[in-house]
Amino acid sequence: MKYLKINTAGATDLEALKNAILQMKGVDSVEIIDEENPESELKKAFAKTKEQLKKGDYETLVNDIFEIITKNNSKK
Repeated sequence: MKYLKINTAGATDLEALKNAILQMKGVDSVEIIDEENPESELKKAFAKTKEQLKKGDYETLVNDIFEIITKNNSKK
């Protein structure tokens, strides 16, 4: 998997940019990460985890955790 990092100005319509990139051939997913506000990403992760636990979706939860661990280790 390869990553593309795009730095944007404050007035950029990120949803429009995300939708445009998703239209490109070979693009599977697009994730918007706000490096100036890392708490927002952490809050999203916790919210997703809580929903997975409520639904009993333990397999996806374990897979997500495993992906995070292996992704972080592969960057070293």
